[in-house]
Amino acid sequence: METSFVYEIIIYLITGAVAGFAAGLLGIGGGLLIVPVLTTVFAIYLPGSEIVHLAIGTSLATILITSLSSVKAHHGHGAVRWDIVKMLAGGVFIGAFFGGWSSQFVPSNYLGIIFGILELLIALNMLLAFKPQAHRQLPGIAGNSVAGALIGQISSLVGVGGGTLTTPYLVWNNVSMHQAIATSTAVSLPVALAGTFGFLIGGMNATSLPAYATGYIYWPAFLGIIVASVVTAPLGAKLAHQLPVKLLKRYFGILLILLAAKMLFFSHT
Repeated sequence: METSFVYEIIIYLITGAVAGFAAGLLGIGGGLLIVPVLTTVFAIYLPGSEIVHLAIGTSLATILITSLSSVKAHHGHGAVRWDIVKMLAGGVFIGAFFGGWSSQFVPSNYLGIIFGILELLIALNMLLAFKPQAHRQLPGIAGNSVAGALIGQISSLVGVGGGTLTTPYLVWNNVSMHQAIATSTAVSLPVALAGTFGFLIGGMNATSLPAYATGYIYWPAFLGIIVASVVTAPLGAKLAHQLPVKLLKRYFGILLILLAAKMLFFSHT
């Protein structure tokens, strides 16, 4: 095994460990960390020009696996509003697949800029501790299908699980924060499933992909990240009630600003 490939695997394991711990501790989607790190690692070690596509597609694939344990935990506490999940799931699935599939038509630098802007907004939200006020009740199946499609498409296109958009949407519609977070975790499953499939299909005709990639999914990174994150996510969740989470979220928000700046700079070079 080449030394460079060993270094790659070590980086993927560390990335998965940190992302899993942060997700368990802070309730933040691992994609916010995984995508910026993978774009850097792929740029160093992998050939081809579709680095951001590979990073986002691989991130979604990892979320599909790592979110299962979170959903199980939230369901065990009876916090998941499965009635809401059912109303959102159809639109989310369609939107997420379209977002992943259509990524093949978006230049890699533009994709990086979109991700960087969204990550910057999320970081500012964490630093300012903004919480949307409940102004209305949830719409019916049609309204939730439209909302789900938008949530799915945007989340898939930038490689995050969907909780970033689903949680404020539900809180705005008078769902309690506790239930909104738990329900958005469940919504991440159709986002990740359809988005992964979309990126896989969308990248099938790409001509500059590295070995061990299927479409826009790079399997060595996928395996390294999920192996480590599955171990550290429960640890982060366990410590969530023992550490100053509010203060840690602010520090994490600063980190996200730096990662967003890195993505924006990377996409302009």
